[in-house]
Amino acid sequence: MDFRLTEEQEAIREAVGEVCARFPDEYWRAVDARGDYPGEFVTALTESGWLAVLIPEEYGGAGLGLVEAGIVLEEINRSGGNGGACHAQMYTMGTVLRHGSDEQKRRYLPEIAEGRLRLQAFAVTEPTTGSDTTQLATRAERRGDGYVVNGQKVFISRAEHSDLMLLLARTTPLEQVESRSHGLSVFLVDLREADGAIEIRPLEVMMNHHTCELFMNDLELPADSLIGEEGLGLRYILDGMNAERILIASEAIGDGRWFVERGSRYASEREVFGRPIGANQGVQFPLAQAYAQVEAASLVRFQAATMFDAGEPCGPQANMAKLLASQASWNAANACMTAHGGYGFACEYDVERKFREAKLLEIAPVSNNLVLAYIGQRVLKMPRSY
Repeated sequence: MDFRLTEEQEAIREAVGEVCARFPDEYWRAVDARGDYPGEFVTALTESGWLAVLIPEEYGGAGLGLVEAGIVLEEINRSGGNGGACHAQMYTMGTVLRHGSDEQKRRYLPEIAEGRLRLQAFAVTEPTTGSDTTQLATRAERRGDGYVVNGQKVFISRAEHSDLMLLLARTTPLEQVESRSHGLSVFLVDLREADGAIEIRPLEVMMNHHTCELFMNDLELPADSLIGEEGLGLRYILDGMNAERILIASEAIGDGRWFVERGSRYASEREVFGRPIGANQGVQFPLAQAYAQVEAASLVRFQAATMFDAGEPCGPQANMAKLLASQASWNAANACMTAHGGYGFACEYDVERKFREAKLLEIAPVSNNLVLAYIGQRVLKMPRSY
């Protein structure tokens, strides 16, 4: 059992770090202040091939695994950036790869790998259903040779900065299916061809996450936009959620390491009452505790990613990785903020920006309460709570 990264994996970390070094704190601070999308950073990452690590070589990607993809996202966040600007392309692409037709793969994956197309939007959540996906109200009705979609989605990030979008909609009414998980279908929507049938409204939120509300009014989709079989869409979405959980955990671990590094450095340099504040256990111990938690979460993350890459069932490990990593990151954020004191609230130190970003990962893309429910019911076999 070897917990060390291979030489190739270390080389990936270093190479991603070199790209990130071109976009220092000042860049992210300015992007955040203006509410901009970090397009230059995403372009640089794409041109370097790092957003195509999971795309097979036959389609122009690197053909690597989730372990390597996690290393990429961890390094982005550890360097002070925010992988949320581009991470969706990694796990939404998997739906096309695993369940798309040969024609869909040949048509889209090489374009995504080369950066000519961006698949950054993932439309599932609705304002009235939240995490209860089986109750979503967006309908895709079969008409002629295609589908017509009507409905509303919310918290759909990067919709304004994506060419393609995965959309989950109900194709069979809930009252007509035997199981509530049936009758949902996944579509690959070309946003460039929406012809005004999709209204995108940006939402103002606590962090610069470029999330939106979508209104679809008689959106016409060709039949070949359907991914896989009609009615099995929820199964396809759930199939990709383990990858999503592991990649989100990797971002949280990157954040946690950023907080520990910044907090420890500041605590060692800042002097009050004639000595560094890091000499005080009230400052030192929370940072040390956070470091231990981040390292432990990282091991569970790598366990989950290794199992995923081996094709083994990894639902418990993926969910635990997301839970532990987001909690460790948030604890590190609080320790770092406390160590900085008043300066933690000053934008020039970047702590408050990363602080706001870190909180999101406890809540989305899945609430930690739902993760705990999954562990309690699926792993520990306790009664179902919902």
